[in-house]
Amino acid sequence: MDIEIFPHRLLNVDTAEKLLNSLDSIQGIKKMVIHGPRLPPVREGHSDRRTMVVNGEEVNVQVKPGRILLDIESEDIIDNIKEICEDDLPFGFNIHIGHFIRKQKTVTDQLKYGEELDEIPEEMVGLTDQNAKLSERAQILNRKKEE
Repeated sequence: MDIEIFPHRLLNVDTAEKLLNSLDSIQGIKKMVIHGPRLPPVREGHSDRRTMVVNGEEVNVQVKPGRILLDIESEDIIDNIKEICEDDLPFGFNIHIGHFIRKQKTVTDQLKYGEELDEIPEEMVGLTDQNAKLSERAQILNRKKEE
């Protein structure tokens, strides 16, 4: 099951970083995806084109955070997600339930990646920008396992 957090405005990197780290504390979230308009190339510069730290790992920001898509295990955690959003997004947000992240490789993926399609990990399915270069597609952050 997927949910979409739709803030009432585009997020700056600091707000997105705080929100993602807060959401990372919730068990039952399998994937988090930042969705938004692409930032200009590095050579042109942009105040949001920088690195943020999520779950102790550095992530190069390549989009202006607009929506956060979550792949969750069950509806039981939606109330916890709403509480975090109320704290981190004081300007307002909407939460929608639906299917927002692809779960399978498609014919378009086959055309785009060709023989490299089999090399793309299952965690990356539905997370990549079809128009991006291979080096700019997505970054997987491994969740720290509790012992």
